[in-house]
Amino acid sequence: MRTIQLRTINKLILFIIVTGLCLSNIQAKSLEQASTENSVYEIKSPDGELVLTVSAQNTLNYSLKVAGRDILKNASAALTFAGVSDDVLVIDSVKRATVNRTLTPHIRQKSKQVVEHYNELILNFKNQKSISFRAFNQGVAYRFSTQKTGEVIVTAEHAKFNFAADHQVLFPEETNFISHNERLYLPKQLNQISNKQFASLPLLVDVEGTKVVITETALREYPGMWIEGNSDNSLNARFPHYVLKSELKTNSDRNENIIERGQYLSKNTIEQQQGGRSFPWRIIAIGKDDADLLLNQLSYLLADELAIDPSWIKPGKVAWDWWNANNVYNVDFKAGINTQTYKYYIDFAAQYGLEYIVLDEGWHHLTNVLDVVPDINIQEIIDYAKAKNVGVILWVIWKTLDNQLEVALDTFEEWGAAGIKVDFMQRDDQAMVDYYWRVAKQAAKRHLLVDFHGSYKPAGIRRAYPNVITREGLRGLEHNKWADYITAEHNLTLPFIRQLAGPMDYTPGAMVNSQPENFNINFNRPMSMTTRVHQMAMYVVFESPLQMLADSPSNYLREAESTDFISKVPTVWDETIIVSAKIADHIITARRSGDEWFIGVMGNSNKREFTINLSFLDNGNYQMDSFADGINSDRYASDYRIHNQQVIKNQDIPIKLAPSGGWVAHLTKLK
Repeated sequence: MRTIQLRTINKLILFIIVTGLCLSNIQAKSLEQASTENSVYEIKSPDGELVLTVSAQNTLNYSLKVAGRDILKNASAALTFAGVSDDVLVIDSVKRATVNRTLTPHIRQKSKQVVEHYNELILNFKNQKSISFRAFNQGVAYRFSTQKTGEVIVTAEHAKFNFAADHQVLFPEETNFISHNERLYLPKQLNQISNKQFASLPLLVDVEGTKVVITETALREYPGMWIEGNSDNSLNARFPHYVLKSELKTNSDRNENIIERGQYLSKNTIEQQQGGRSFPWRIIAIGKDDADLLLNQLSYLLADELAIDPSWIKPGKVAWDWWNANNVYNVDFKAGINTQTYKYYIDFAAQYGLEYIVLDEGWHHLTNVLDVVPDINIQEIIDYAKAKNVGVILWVIWKTLDNQLEVALDTFEEWGAAGIKVDFMQRDDQAMVDYYWRVAKQAAKRHLLVDFHGSYKPAGIRRAYPNVITREGLRGLEHNKWADYITAEHNLTLPFIRQLAGPMDYTPGAMVNSQPENFNINFNRPMSMTTRVHQMAMYVVFESPLQMLADSPSNYLREAESTDFISKVPTVWDETIIVSAKIADHIITARRSGDEWFIGVMGNSNKREFTINLSFLDNGNYQMDSFADGINSDRYASDYRIHNQQVIKNQDIPIKLAPSGGWVAHLTKLK
């Protein structure tokens, strides 16, 4: 009797559970149907702090709140294809997903592992288009896709970033689509920027403390995005149109005239088996404080996934010749672009354990990358370097390389070169973006690293092809050769904006240093407008898996204490901690490689004092060897002092910075 009653009760319970589940599913489905009818959807970041509301009615609009505060209101996006009607947005289906996984990049720029955690909303429309929104704790992003195959022509893209109020923008203003994207970040108010003013990316909007950086990634077979004003609280995307005809300028080996552009942005043919294509991600990175931006990984996380076997790729430091104009001394040969000079660079690199040297402009005749100048024996140089475990990177002009791409790369591989430095592209229309991917792929086949100079910002290629190990696309130390605007404040702005997009080949390491009041412009014997230790701290604060030593080997040999420290700083990291940071003010970064820690502090043009708490250390004793600005570095910027001490976890370390100063330390655990 008890058994029968028990069975009856169990059946009743099961019925209630199943019925409840069915009702729950019906309710969820009804909510989704109701939402579809209203065409309004909400997606949140995993921590719930970022709330994105998407409206897909007559137009596609979205709004963003951070911690309950309006950041964007009625921002809008659209992508227009030739032959596809956009008159009415009709939703075919809605999908949602959550991803939470840990990635292990081969080139660990900030950390050994990267957490990828986001919520996704995908709206599929009946005109063979879809849009995906992803909400991370560190920002939101969207991209369009199409299921269309055959010839796909994008005639226009609309992206309006409509802010809830007027705010200050750090605006890297441009004057032309032909640009190296080497700009200062000019403070402007949103409503003061007209549609005649435009900027390259990334750029930053300060929403009263919350920092918003706009950039893009997964840029492929498509032009780069630029930003223009509207004389109101919004910014609009602007794109270079497809290049139909171009030619080299008269008496130029690198600069092209764009003779004709098409009435569209991009054009490709998509095979049936591909099933369509996706377009670049538009990133709205969020920093709840300034320091958040220094740890932002969205540019990497949203990029195309790994396309090659990267096991051969070797990060490292490079002895560079161009900035210092080959001014070597205390030698018994005539310095210049010749075999003896580069052997001297190799000897210096080998002495300090530097992985590479670079042969910059001058080693070949500029119209033929295989026509080596008489004073250079390239095979002798590469063989000499290999015997000392040093790789050789060869500078080339993009256009000359393009004319000889496969035969040139085959020859470089045969010579035993380690990589190429490709320069002067200074465009990002579709044809030029395609060129970057073509070079990356062909170089990877031959195990050649690639460093793009005269380039647009990083936009995702480094994840698919990590042999594209760094790039320029910023106003770096080389500008000190001809200008006086590379200030400490500029150096303390780059990491919050440009570095968010990816590695920066800033080329630090000046051993001749000055304060602004005694800075002199000298093209062939340049100097920094910062202290020596500010330059040294860049090796910890600035991220570049291929990091240059810009000054003359003779200067580094003379300044052996500074050089010995720089040579020990890794270029890739297992862990990064931002102790404190404020744009244009200061950065205190601690980075770990194995059991060793490095701390880099950069200050602005005011003298500063900070206290660093060593809470990030493990238990036990550490040896800390530090460099600080010398007592006279406010007058003589190369002055420094060294301090050696034992420290422990949670110990406070007081530091003082001179104007435009710095502080660095190397901590090793004692056994």
